[in-house]
Amino acid sequence: MNEGGGIHVDGEGTVLLTETVQLDPNRNPYADRERVEAEMARTIGAAHAVWLPRGLTRDYDDFGTRGHVDIVAAFAAPGRILLHEQRDPDHPDFAVTRDLKHQLSEQTDAAGRRFEIIDVPAPATLRDDEGFVDWSYINHLVVNGGIVACGFGEEHADAHAREVLAAAYPGRRVVTVDARPIFARGGGIHCITQQQPALPGSEA
Repeated sequence: MNEGGGIHVDGEGTVLLTETVQLDPNRNPYADRERVEAEMARTIGAAHAVWLPRGLTRDYDDFGTRGHVDIVAAFAAPGRILLHEQRDPDHPDFAVTRDLKHQLSEQTDAAGRRFEIIDVPAPATLRDDEGFVDWSYINHLVVNGGIVACGFGEEHADAHAREVLAAAYPGRRVVTVDARPIFARGGGIHCITQQQPALPGSEA
């Protein structure tokens, strides 16, 4: 069993996924890495899997997804990964994202390239009424000519995230939508949408 938020692809044969989603015995009781990679090759043509050990801390609550990759890492282009960065050591994701960056820095894509990793800082807010937040700008939607980005009511952080995303996706306009109500219910903008690729020869 897999949802769209459980994988991220570069369009050139590389897929990002997390062990705690794909190998979760409650989701896929008979899965191992070999079977998952074979299924990725069969269904989406992924020739190379990049495994991350886990996702963000809040995503392991009762109503979480067990570590969807689309909230922590995403391909902006082949060879280029946007990575959630928690800079506050008081948040448990400080250690999580530090370790994920180290692991990604040692891996390659389907073409054998080392990854360019672009840090996308988390908002300043650390907690809500339920505990540590998993607010992340990685969970965004790419559309023709633009990016729909999560916003969290933090003027400076939201603006900086727009700048980072605009630089990562040259030629696309980035707009922000308040994603706090969506995150409060266990998801983000990418989680509730699905991009529709442009037809060959049409404007990207």
